Amino acid sequence: MELSYILNEYGEDREQYFRAVAPPIIQSSNFAFATVEEMRKAFEDEYSTWLYSRGLNPTVEILRKKLAALDGAEDCLVFNSGAAAIFAAVLANVKSGDHIVSVRNPYTWARKMFDEILPRFNVTTTYVDGTSMLAFEQATQLNTRVYYLETPNSWTYELQNLKAVARLAKQHSIITICDNSYCTPVYQKPVEMGIDLSLQSATKYIGGHSDTVAGVLSGSSKMITRIFNSEYMNIGSGIQPFNAWLLIRGLRTLPMRLERCTQTTRTVIDYLKQHKRVEKVIFPFEEDFPQYELAKQQMQGACGLLTFVIRATKVVTIEKFCNSLKHILMAVSWGGYESLIIPRCSGMPVDAFDAGNVEHRMMRLYCGLEDAHYIIADLEQAFVQIEGLE
Repeated sequence: MELSYILNEYGEDREQYFRAVAPPIIQSSNFAFATVEEMRKAFEDEYSTWLYSRGLNPTVEILRKKLAALDGAEDCLVFNSGAAAIFAAVLANVKSGDHIVSVRNPYTWARKMFDEILPRFNVTTTYVDGTSMLAFEQATQLNTRVYYLETPNSWTYELQNLKAVARLAKQHSIITICDNSYCTPVYQKPVEMGIDLSLQSATKYIGGHSDTVAGVLSGSSKMITRIFNSEYMNIGSGIQPFNAWLLIRGLRTLPMRLERCTQTTRTVIDYLKQHKRVEKVIFPFEEDFPQYELAKQQMQGACGLLTFVIRATKVVTIEKFCNSLKHILMAVSWGGYESLIIPRCSGMPVDAFDAGNVEHRMMRLYCGLEDAHYIIADLEQAFVQIEGLE
């Protein structure tokens, strides 16, 4: 299916809504029936019709069709956050006594689920080096039910070989779940590489305007239907019609925004690599990235998120640099129109800072839709502010 068709036409039936170019927001919580028999059928199979917008909604349906097609999946569900999509995907595939193998250092709320919530129900997790297939093999137990992946991750961008992990999982009847938030389905399609469930934070590139929060979970019709009828409906974490409409709007310009971010990021990386205060730049499409060849094989692009290591012996130097930025915002997430930065040291007590630990000097930078020279000029003036320090 053509990308342009998916983004601009697929799932839309303009004859049903007055030939409007943009689909309407069906801001209704409830849907009426003409006969008792129609209502009875809706109760029997809520996944087949409109009954109550906690489940299905016409505006959300347009979005679901587009996102599933983007992923190359049979079906998908849209949640009110990426964390909700993660929770439902994992919860749907484990029971008491089961075991999970996860990449180490997954997204914060995935880790909290593995470490604090699931152990209450006797579900255990083993963390592994996701770059090593041997690590997956050695961690797999007779009761392993899920491989949880995140490729690339969102700080140091380690990858998993998706085809190889999928093959191993199928040998042991293990469900594979992959967080694809970094790439989006435009630049990486886990489902087409054999992964059972692909998820992403639609808050980021799909929305693209930093004005809505959402998560997407894509997979087979059988799996998605099962999750809808249980975890999705019970948790009540479905997206609302207005937010779905915002995501449909975001999809219209998705390829263009990704291309712009990619071009800008290349220019910013070139600047950072030659700067005397930058020790290292980490980015999957840099030739010195340890998994560069794998990145080129399974990713079509790497968007706007990079990490650089600043040369500093004191935490106050890093703080001075970040506090001096005038246009790049200090904030979490990525994928919107605005450039963002997070210093790794912001997530630890000041007295825990260790300059000898490279991770403590990491800065995660997202290059937004501004001109590259605008971003670089802001970085440069911040670097000037720390000249002479140390």
